[in-house]
Amino acid sequence: MPIAAIPQDPTSPLHIFLSVKGRVSRRTFWLYGVLALLGLGLLLTLLLGIAGVEQRYIETFVNLLLVWPAIAVSAKRWQDRNRSPWWVLVTLIPVIGWAWALIDNGFVRGSPGTNRFGNAPPV
Repeated sequence: MPIAAIPQDPTSPLHIFLSVKGRVSRRTFWLYGVLALLGLGLLLTLLLGIAGVEQRYIETFVNLLLVWPAIAVSAKRWQDRNRSPWWVLVTLIPVIGWAWALIDNGFVRGSPGTNRFGNAPPV
């Protein structure tokens, strides 16, 4: 899918999962970045298991498929906090990085009004 084909509506699921531009609220982070990706990962794992694919390949395939949507949602959430999307890399710190990202993205309010990454996301 060419980048130009990504919908420009910031509330579109395709935009939320594929674009790193803009901002998302804590609610959107939990719905799309956590619940939807966990559900999709579980569904894909179950379907590939039923299809007879070996478990070691399933895990690799599902992780590779979901890594970009996870990065995109998290980057937009960091941008809502008026931080660089490079903060996504904090998750590379074992254990502490994931906890830090989850707490910062999931529980800390974003910057009010417009910031350098765009307008405040819809609630």
